[in-house]
Amino acid sequence: MIESRCGLLCSRCEYREQMGCNGCVHIEKPFWGETCPVKACCENKGQEHCGACSDFPCQLLKQFAYDEKQGDDGKRIEQCKVWKEQE
Repeated sequence: MIESRCGLLCSRCEYREQMGCNGCVHIEKPFWGETCPVKACCENKGQEHCGACSDFPCQLLKQFAYDEKQGDDGKRIEQCKVWKEQE
């Protein structure tokens, strides 16, 4: 089951319950800001998740995945690969 556009596992997010978030595939606007560039890009291309995109992994996704403060050392990229293989 796809949990996010970028590969984050929303079911493991510590803010999910606290913020009442159902994951970006089920919401219009993220709780952390007006928009998420990765979500917007993926949805504008009509993709279920970034791994389905012909540009995967793009610079935008890499920027988020390897960000010093918010990144996950590429775990979300690996998750997108798993989702792609399951299609």
